[in-house]
Amino acid sequence: MSHVTEGLKLTSGLVDAVGDRTAKALWKAFGYNSVQDLLLHLPRRYSHRGELTDLASLREGEYVTVLARILKIETRPMRNRKGQLTEVVVTDGEAKLSLTFFRRPFAVKITPGAVGLFAGKVTSFRGKLQLTHPECSMLGDDQDESTVADEYANEIIPVYPATASMSSWAVSKSVRVALDQVDWSSQPDPIPEPVRQRHHLLGMAEAYQAVHRPTSESDPSAGKKRIRWEEALALQTVLAIRREEYREHAATPRRSIDAGLLSALDARLPFELTAGQQEIGDVIAAELAGEHPMHRLLQGEVGSGKTLVALRAMLKVVDAGGQAALLAPTEVLAAQHERSIRDLLGPLAADGIFSTSEHTTTVTLVTGSQSTAARRQALLDVASGQAGIVIGTHALLEDKVTFADLGLVVVDEQHRFGVEQRAALAAKAARGTRPHVLVMTATPIPRTVAITVFGDLDVSVLRELPAGRAPITTHVVPAAQKPGFLARTWERVREEVAAGRQVYVVCPRITAGSATSETDGVDAGFLADEDAEQPLEMTSVEDVVPMLAEGPLKGLRIETLHGKMPADEKDSVMRRFAAGTTGPERDRIDVLVATTVIEVGVDVPNATVMVVMDADRFGVSQLHQLRGRVGRGGLPGLCLLVTNAPPDTEARERLDAVAATTDGFELSKVDLQTRREGDVLGADQSGRTSSLRVLSLLRDADIIVAAKDEADQIVSADPNLTNHPALATMVTSLTDPDAAKWLDRS
Repeated sequence: MSHVTEGLKLTSGLVDAVGDRTAKALWKAFGYNSVQDLLLHLPRRYSHRGELTDLASLREGEYVTVLARILKIETRPMRNRKGQLTEVVVTDGEAKLSLTFFRRPFAVKITPGAVGLFAGKVTSFRGKLQLTHPECSMLGDDQDESTVADEYANEIIPVYPATASMSSWAVSKSVRVALDQVDWSSQPDPIPEPVRQRHHLLGMAEAYQAVHRPTSESDPSAGKKRIRWEEALALQTVLAIRREEYREHAATPRRSIDAGLLSALDARLPFELTAGQQEIGDVIAAELAGEHPMHRLLQGEVGSGKTLVALRAMLKVVDAGGQAALLAPTEVLAAQHERSIRDLLGPLAADGIFSTSEHTTTVTLVTGSQSTAARRQALLDVASGQAGIVIGTHALLEDKVTFADLGLVVVDEQHRFGVEQRAALAAKAARGTRPHVLVMTATPIPRTVAITVFGDLDVSVLRELPAGRAPITTHVVPAAQKPGFLARTWERVREEVAAGRQVYVVCPRITAGSATSETDGVDAGFLADEDAEQPLEMTSVEDVVPMLAEGPLKGLRIETLHGKMPADEKDSVMRRFAAGTTGPERDRIDVLVATTVIEVGVDVPNATVMVVMDADRFGVSQLHQLRGRVGRGGLPGLCLLVTNAPPDTEARERLDAVAATTDGFELSKVDLQTRREGDVLGADQSGRTSSLRVLSLLRDADIIVAAKDEADQIVSADPNLTNHPALATMVTSLTDPDAAKWLDRS
């Protein structure tokens, strides 16, 4: 690591700082390329070397620092493995101690007769106390031994996240070498001075020194606060820029009319809108009538009536002569939306001249599995403007799908999509304009996540459930510890079916097997059991159906549903299940064994019980979504979470949290603790990958909220960041090339 270059910048390559060999090791271990990458590798904790201790007073297991003179140095081959062992014997004049070094050169030059400080953990070998691989610092003749020893023993030592190939000590050495070479005078601070003063933040150079070379117990906290602020401000500035760009775009105003489809729908609804639905509907109506595109996130509890809010917005646009597109993540959900919207509209969704209603619109479905003829007709209806409401999956994003006048884009279950897909659909509006955008999610989101992950959107929240929604009771079924509880689960299912109700049984996998088996959207982060010594096989639809049909549910009508089934077969199963007891006897389904394709949007009022197999393999939000499929018809719902997870494990704690409350916003905090925030600037807006380096959306809530306010002020006064070049540079570096392109077109 002898290769050094003076006057490095944070953007300089690691090779210039630490040499080629070490740079390659850092890349292999952590994926780091630049000096800043390395300096953002923050210590996971801090320690002291240990109290200055006489050799005669050493105790096994203690961390100590000793001041001693080297008596002898002996190097010999190791008996049972390759390499050499070096034993250094030291003394403080009263006792002796062995220092043992394996396969590693000394950090400093040591010679017999020299005096040094040695720090480490006291261990025992063959009845003799020793220090293995201690830190060493040799004293010069002109140094006061007592003063230097006290300072050395009390020095705060950063302990870094490490790998098998890159120890904490090696990382520490690399950090020190790089830190010494940064020319801070040529490194402008991305946080403006007034912001630093208002929030009592350290300067950039001070912050990195405080984190990596703390001189007091308060230094690490102050340094990390500043570094987190830097990332939060850059991130919120990106989002503020997006919001400013949105305000510059033009949209075709979609103003209300007195007697149109929306009025006709409201007149035929068999229930009253909730106060929240009405209030948010008024906000959306005002934004649709504006000359700039609406960008709004609508979030709410499962069953809070978001689809109706979206339909009313779509009809407002259709009344104004435009088209509305609804993007759904799965074909099952897209088909469900088509059916539910047609049911809500009734004669208003009839085809033109065949309608008995004065006002009608065509509702068209576009999916990847449609027949050639059906798809051709759907595309013609969309391109001609005949289709007022277009519902589809990712197939809507294809180039061949063109709209006559796209006025509103509704994205359902936004956590299944990213900003890129949103942008692709929005680009189908008429040249020179942007459509209004309404994003929906039934996954409640903490405020910090909403203003970060969806920071380019205004946020509306539906908390009030419509009249008729019954309570849902949730219980954990510990199958391994109490097999009788599982037997009682199937008895409970039979009781519900006997009462004329229907039941979901959800499995994490489609086919039998281990972790390579097929799934339908189960969070990959939970597929591996963190508490098991060996990977466990998981319950599959393939396993459960014969087990139930030949065992505890023998005689009941059981069907399956998963994402690998042909589209027409899936649709047939869902139609028959949704029909409940109203369809022909031969078509009735008592128990639907399914994957997570039923997680969102599927609405079967007669379904009252949900059994989730291997519930610990699902995320908290997934479980909350799943149980929202029952209790939708005015009858109490029951959700049973079957698990083999032992008590007092993280997996079991997640399930207990779900069982303890039906408040999705409270559960969202639990969910965020067990997941990563996702790539907040790109397409992967959920899951375990994250573009965030040091910021936590849960821990750093106060910083994020304050940074948003500061970013809004900065961008409002200086949209191009002309007066903030360092912040502009960081904003650019925060986004990958694809994300940077997104900023240009969003």
